[in-house]
Amino acid sequence: MDSQRYNYDDLYVHTRAAFKKMGCSQEDASTCANVLIAAELRGIPSHGIMRLKDYMLMWQKGRINTKPKVQIVHETPTTAVVDADQAFGAVAGTRAMRIAIKKAEKYGSAWISVRNSSHFGIAGYYSMMAMKKEMIGLSMTNANPLVAPTFSIDKLLGTNPVAVAIPAGKENPFVADFATSPIARGKLAIKEREGLEVPEGYVQSREGIPSTDPGIITRGGAIVPLGSDYAHGSHKGYSMAAIVDILSAVLSRANFGPFVPPQVPYLNQKEGAPGKGLGHFFGVMRIDGFQPADDFKAYMDQWIQTFKNARPAKDQGEVLVPGEPERRYEEKYRKNGIPVPDKVIADIKEVYEILELKFNL
Repeated sequence: MDSQRYNYDDLYVHTRAAFKKMGCSQEDASTCANVLIAAELRGIPSHGIMRLKDYMLMWQKGRINTKPKVQIVHETPTTAVVDADQAFGAVAGTRAMRIAIKKAEKYGSAWISVRNSSHFGIAGYYSMMAMKKEMIGLSMTNANPLVAPTFSIDKLLGTNPVAVAIPAGKENPFVADFATSPIARGKLAIKEREGLEVPEGYVQSREGIPSTDPGIITRGGAIVPLGSDYAHGSHKGYSMAAIVDILSAVLSRANFGPFVPPQVPYLNQKEGAPGKGLGHFFGVMRIDGFQPADDFKAYMDQWIQTFKNARPAKDQGEVLVPGEPERRYEEKYRKNGIPVPDKVIADIKEVYEILELKFNL
């Protein structure tokens, strides 16, 4: 797929302007743009500005509230349930993580479950917010059902990502950000656009037969859990996805499993959904609740150095620490520009035309 490189600031300004024209406040428009461009910088375009068109179409259908009253509906000193009032997920996630950080600053740790939200972009964005405060951050979200549990052909779970961010001292931080399925829906869409296949063990047909066709889920197929099949541990991926679903949705009374509203404009939520919107879950722990922060970060440096010095297998290159590939993408893209496929730029142009904005990329 043909692509060109674009300056970070130009992409950010254009993305923010679109959210602002949809009715977001300046702060919320900036938040949404920050989350999408962060995905681009970290080499995760499946959660980047390619999502802008779908977001706008969902807003046009009244499924996104650009002037939400995000509020706590239940809380204790260290926990809360936040109702996002159908906000953009980036707005809901950022506000919820700020609540978690504020509670943790006072009490040492905090746990926040969110309901009535929507797609929040990359999970790592929120867990990394905590690192700036000498804290460990955790974030996760359920998602619209595309994943069939082990032994099933029914799509009952989302790709349900988890992210954990842990600060270090002289070394770069540890940031694990991963789906509980072998591939995310957005990455399947990219493969399909490029006319490429996916490895066996990523998707299955509507009959449960393994497939390499990335478009098969549009014809009744499903993504399989992390691990591919039972013999290779798919029950573990299934368990992880289920945990994310329960903490994000059952705990907050958002919609769980098959009832999660689809985050695309051409599909509608199932009738009789038991909860409110989509759910997220956030956790924050103060490092000095366990030991002095500087001591921990120095010891974390030792952990990172130990793993980076691991002997690589033959023909496998260096051993990396979680978060390192994304950091390298960010360094490269800030310097040389972010590659964006021409098709995605065409979609942004279309968004600008609909919103009656002047396109200058």
